[in-house]
Amino acid sequence: MSLSIGIVGLPNVGKSTLFTALTKKGGLAANYPFATIDPNVGIVDVPDDRLQKLADIVHPGRIVPATVEFVDIAGLVKGANEGEGLGNQFLANIRNCDAICEVVRYFSDPNVMRETGRTGKFVDPAEDVDTIQTELVLADLGTVERAIPKLEKEAKRDKENAPKLAIAKRLQAWLNDGKRAADMDMTEDEKKAAHDLFLLTMKPMLYVANVDEDQLGEKLAPLGGQDPIPICAEVEAELAELDADEAKEYLESLGLERSGLETLAQAAYHLLGLQSFFTAGEMEVKAWTVRIGAKAPEAAGVIHSDFEKGFIKAETISYEDYIALGGEAGAREAGRLRMEGKDYVVQDGDVMHFRFNV
Repeated sequence: MSLSIGIVGLPNVGKSTLFTALTKKGGLAANYPFATIDPNVGIVDVPDDRLQKLADIVHPGRIVPATVEFVDIAGLVKGANEGEGLGNQFLANIRNCDAICEVVRYFSDPNVMRETGRTGKFVDPAEDVDTIQTELVLADLGTVERAIPKLEKEAKRDKENAPKLAIAKRLQAWLNDGKRAADMDMTEDEKKAAHDLFLLTMKPMLYVANVDEDQLGEKLAPLGGQDPIPICAEVEAELAELDADEAKEYLESLGLERSGLETLAQAAYHLLGLQSFFTAGEMEVKAWTVRIGAKAPEAAGVIHSDFEKGFIKAETISYEDYIALGGEAGAREAGRLRMEGKDYVVQDGDVMHFRFNV
């Protein structure tokens, strides 16, 4: 399962510095607007300590973590929905992502300029979040207004299309009030009807506060109704250049258990309602991504579509039992290896082997 998170924000909030650290990739980072014109894409491992513990038992040829695709999208500016600052291109790149991660400036470096034309306090996270939300809402409003005439014609031809028209008109009024589509109360059927509009503000969203190093331990006020993830992009850039032991020592010196990027990857996973199950063998120990609530055949299909089509059973051991009992043989002997059928709901950390016949 591919997972794509678009990194957005106003110019000079530290997006590209964060992305460079995130992917350990030498991307272009500069202290003036539009240093990044084409989106950079990087595949990032989702940290999971359980993989190594499984590998210590199985001794595989390799360890393969779950991954998240991060897309570094150049800075949005006021008027982006009308094409300002290459806005149309940037908004199109966001549209292709599963979720949005907005980087918000908290750091106070006077050498890094703000977006041209910004007034008031040098650092104003709430104002910056409001600017981005306004641009996304206006872009969605334009999408809905363009869609309504077509939906009206379709509803006249076929009454089954009436729900799509109704939800589009509700969304039009809602967006006109400057509110995100995701915040509007909708039934599951209404959400399905709205899906084909591909609205930006329907996407899950999280916020990263790019802070100064001495702010890392501070409790920050909510942004957009949620707690932002505090990350110091400069610290993360330094961590990216260190080996594992040096990075651990550096984090300890800062009083941190995990890097901000590890926290971000896990938060993105949680934001989209995802979890991991594992396969473990001599060749590899691998984490696979599946949505929370998925049943066993869907999980099998993540590995290969034939596994889902011909699904018979899933040999399943909980992660806790696998570790406590020393692997598959111990779990089998203790009666903790279960044969699960098509209705089994996969649990986070399950170690699974699928039986199938195509």
